[in-house]
Amino acid sequence: MSDQIVFASAPEQGIAVVAATTTELVSQAQARHQLSPTASAAVGRLMTGAALLGMSLKGRERLSLQIVGDGPLQSIVADVAKERDGAIGVRGYAKRPSAEVPLNPLGKFDVARAVGAGSLQVTKSFEVGQPYVSIVPLSTGEIGEDLAAYLLKSEQIPSAVALGVLAKPVGIAAAGGVLAQVLPGAQERAIEYLEERVRQMPPVTQQIAAGASASDLIVAIAGDIPFQNRRTVDVRFSCRCTRDRVKLALLGLGQDELLKMAAERPQTEATCEFCKKTYVLNSQEVEMLVRRLRAARTQERS
Repeated sequence: MSDQIVFASAPEQGIAVVAATTTELVSQAQARHQLSPTASAAVGRLMTGAALLGMSLKGRERLSLQIVGDGPLQSIVADVAKERDGAIGVRGYAKRPSAEVPLNPLGKFDVARAVGAGSLQVTKSFEVGQPYVSIVPLSTGEIGEDLAAYLLKSEQIPSAVALGVLAKPVGIAAAGGVLAQVLPGAQERAIEYLEERVRQMPPVTQQIAAGASASDLIVAIAGDIPFQNRRTVDVRFSCRCTRDRVKLALLGLGQDELLKMAAERPQTEATCEFCKKTYVLNSQEVEMLVRRLRAARTQERS
């Protein structure tokens, strides 16, 4: 079964829930980046969280999550946007993909230790206008709790977030997550209800490994609440890198560095951080970039 995200809301009860299965998505990330088991858990949680938040994106909006910490992973990034067919496209990576730490006392991946103390930056890019950027300190480093803290502090939305990745030495057994939010005007008991349901709910990965779908996860967290609105879309690994975007990134190196590259090597390789695809440019193409820089500077002076 392909990965899916399901959104459901119950306005009368003041609750909205988004649930996702992301096993294939996280498997793609692990394979592309050769992620260690703990790095797979960390990157997979952040990518799943990005997918859940990305369900609310419109048009060409894009959302980026970046965690920077003092742990072995140093930083992890996840980026999400809607595809042309309406699916949710997600990509992500870790600065140190092979970083590993021992299991925690409960025998689970110690994502908090791998991440360390630091901050979560959320960047939302719109079709028009400047991006919205919010930076909050990490609350636990477990990522799910950190996203819930961000939603409360920056967007004033009480939320319950459960994320999970069951990684093997090679491959991902199960991955997914649930985001439950209290709608504006909801009563205090709605918040208490969601928090209690999250505490009682079996781990997300346990449910998915047993065959649970995204819709099943919604039932697990919401119980018998009757939902009036429901939407289901696919979620998949998707990278927006192109040859032109790589050239644009190389322009940032500056004229001197580009000239040095063109002179020292017949070919220049540039690898996308998100999908690991390598683009090869010959020396003539690099020299063309230098000419573009010179032309742009000439135009600025005129």
